[in-house]
Amino acid sequence: MRMRRSSRLFVPAIAALAALSLTACEDGTGTETEGAPTPVSSSAGATQPTGTGTATTDPAGGTGKDTGTGTGSSTGSSSKTDGGTSGKPATGDTAGSGSDADAPENRVLCNGSNTRVTAQPVPRPLNHMLITVTNTGSKTCDLTYYPVLRFDEMQWVPQAAEATKPQAVTSLKPGESGYAGVLLAAADGSGDGGATAKKLTVGFQGATPDSDGGASATPSLPAGGVYYDSSLTVTYWQQSMDDVLSW
Repeated sequence: MRMRRSSRLFVPAIAALAALSLTACEDGTGTETEGAPTPVSSSAGATQPTGTGTATTDPAGGTGKDTGTGTGSSTGSSSKTDGGTSGKPATGDTAGSGSDADAPENRVLCNGSNTRVTAQPVPRPLNHMLITVTNTGSKTCDLTYYPVLRFDEMQWVPQAAEATKPQAVTSLKPGESGYAGVLLAAADGSGDGGATAKKLTVGFQGATPDSDGGASATPSLPAGGVYYDSSLTVTYWQQSMDDVLSW
């Protein structure tokens, strides 16, 4: 834009006033701006416009943009920060997970010291007994592998049916129960060395097969005892009663 001057301004006093007016109108580059710029309210980071125009500001204070009819438009943006010190977008406080019963430090092995164990013969399947272990502790416990059974002073350990091995360790939260089934004797009488037991000891395994898992349990048996023979076999520990009784 060019400064318009009157050709009649030759009087020194008037020329001096024109010079003062020219100085006030110049923007430092030798170019006069036409009209005063409209005041702009911009968010942090926005550039003041040099021409006339209208400023728009994001209500949330996030992005300010002013458009004008002068030299163009400029855009600035600001972001909410985490406390205003890091300059990074706030992500909120990390929610604490609290007490996690499944964390490794909060898990223990199930054994006779933190569970209640019962042993009860069942009518179906024939010659079977159900062992139930209930977690009475305050932490999640793991039932590893299968129970180690001993009737009276029996000198051998019944083996587990591999077909009943679960895909994952049976874990019990406080108050939950796990199960194992016991085949006491062959239904067709093919077993030998039969005896009637009055006492049962249930042993627990550790993190590796045949390792010591802690205190054993001695659940009560029926008053008449239970009959077993060389067919004596156990299942792996399971979460479902139906799974061990369907074997």
